[in-house]
Amino acid sequence: MARYFDGKEVELLAPAGTFEIFKRVVETGADAIYCGGKKLNMRIHRKDYNLTDDELRQAVEMSHSMGKKIYITLNNLYECKELKEVEAFLEFLGEIRPDAVLVQDFSVIEMVRRKKLGLNLHASVMMNAHNLETLKELQRLGITRVVASREMGLAQVKALHLQTGMEFEYFTHGDMCIAHGSQCLYSGILFGKSSNRGMCMKPCRWGFSVKKDGSVYPTGYPMAVKDMYMYENIPEMIQAGITSFKIEGRMRDADYIVHLVNCYSDAIDRYIDDPLAYDRRRHAEVLYQHRKRDFSIGYAFGKPGLSNINKRLEGTGAFYSTGQVFSKPVEEHEITPERIQRVREMLGTGLKNAQKPVLGVRVNSFEQATASLEEGADCIYLAGDVFEPDIPLGKKEILRLTSMKGKSKVFLALPRMTFEEDISRYRHLLSENLNVDGLLVTNLGAIHALKKFELEMGGDFSLNIYNPMAAAFYAAQGLTWITASLESPVRNTRELVQGSPIPVEMVVHGLPVVMYMEHDLYENTRAYPPAGQEANRHVDDRILVLKDDAGYEHPVFRDQAGRNHMTLYKELCLLPVLKELCSAGVSRFRIEARGYSTPSLRRILRVYKKAMADLDSSPELFMSMKSEGPGYTLGAFYFD
Repeated sequence: MARYFDGKEVELLAPAGTFEIFKRVVETGADAIYCGGKKLNMRIHRKDYNLTDDELRQAVEMSHSMGKKIYITLNNLYECKELKEVEAFLEFLGEIRPDAVLVQDFSVIEMVRRKKLGLNLHASVMMNAHNLETLKELQRLGITRVVASREMGLAQVKALHLQTGMEFEYFTHGDMCIAHGSQCLYSGILFGKSSNRGMCMKPCRWGFSVKKDGSVYPTGYPMAVKDMYMYENIPEMIQAGITSFKIEGRMRDADYIVHLVNCYSDAIDRYIDDPLAYDRRRHAEVLYQHRKRDFSIGYAFGKPGLSNINKRLEGTGAFYSTGQVFSKPVEEHEITPERIQRVREMLGTGLKNAQKPVLGVRVNSFEQATASLEEGADCIYLAGDVFEPDIPLGKKEILRLTSMKGKSKVFLALPRMTFEEDISRYRHLLSENLNVDGLLVTNLGAIHALKKFELEMGGDFSLNIYNPMAAAFYAAQGLTWITASLESPVRNTRELVQGSPIPVEMVVHGLPVVMYMEHDLYENTRAYPPAGQEANRHVDDRILVLKDDAGYEHPVFRDQAGRNHMTLYKELCLLPVLKELCSAGVSRFRIEARGYSTPSLRRILRVYKKAMADLDSSPELFMSMKSEGPGYTLGAFYFD
């Protein structure tokens, strides 16, 4: 089964959460169905959902007998202990021959290549492919389709499609996320259930009030995104060159999915049959009446702002089928002596790091950078995403820093989302001799676009490197070191470090960004009148905080591009286990300093310099540290 408009394929792609749902969906007007196995995919909350191996085999046979395609989701990040299971499942997929496999972790691409399985691969939305250079590299790796970033508009899709010929899959209807793809780490750090590993506990859908400048705004659910709804824009999607119209909903029931598929299938057929007399609203009212949340067209035609936020039946974050609540606000885990001892035991002392670890710091301003140099930091990362009220460092400031760096190294840290215009700016700037030592890169495309400058390149934690095979992939791309995922628990981190072919950096202190958004929460302070007065408890009143229903205040920083960065509210601190991290083989430590004042950064740097000079003193130094916020946390090291 295939549809074509003006010689271009148009595919309606439907979800199936169980084999029973699959058997109903395959009989509809869907051209293709996507589903997952019982493990290793992005929808594994419910044991009664997903398909067994035997059911997958039958699903492939049924789809092909009816002239339809079937795609299998293998789109998680994978822990070291899961790699053999992933490899075995890939071999099984090589036997049953689905039409494609959706992937996120580069270790999967590497396994398919090594095993010569010949599987067709699609890049999941969680791969966050958002620039031309990344698409070119994915094509070189054999990727034939990209699921477009949720923040990608139709104009950008069209431009990238025309330049590369890459197939694009676009979210057309269903549940959406507030954060950029694969750039929400909070569920993994807070609950040990990573959104990048199919277990998101949806903290974005808690109730929050917004606080800023001493005022409180009763915003309800300010990060609860509406459901995507492109039913009335099918012609524009086709004209943008989108191949696959994706309906989200592998946790939805059969009746709901079948109704959606039938409505969209009818609309596509009607447009193909007669585009001049097409009625784009034929089923619009019916879809609206049967909605789960209110509807939005997301970023399809521009930045939607507050119009993208849901106000209807929100705040529970409930499972679609059972009504069970995903999560409620809880405190970020405090550091305890018992947990410190447990982490030490798990890290062990099996390896001895021959070299003194490098101490790096990501800074937000020239003042922070000079302070870091004066305090003896080994490596300074000049942030590409700069928190207001600071502004990005310019050429003169960079040259001043590199002229005074001494034995320290100065790196340019790229923005977490690095678009063509960002790459162009850095490429132009680097054509002059700035005397920088390297780049901290955030995506695959930037590595290849800037490789010609022959600078040292390290990989930021936004690459979500979870296992040694992914580390080896990035080493082959030219990185000289990588940063471990902030979500990686203790045992997995140890195995990643010891199995990686290149050095591994760890964020050991600071306020790391755990939710990275295109959405600007600061708009709430302009759109709504304040309902009261209340100062922020731990950060400057100029910084917006989200106060959850349990009273915890989550800082949200705004950068120069208007993007929002929610950080931990407790300070991440791995100082008590610094010696064990060194023994396990970690050779680079980093402080995430963008949310700090310069005096606070100086104090922290002095403590870590002392600790690295005498690792045995780390526990005592930690006991003497006083947090300026609500305390310290081990982050994902709270989990084994």
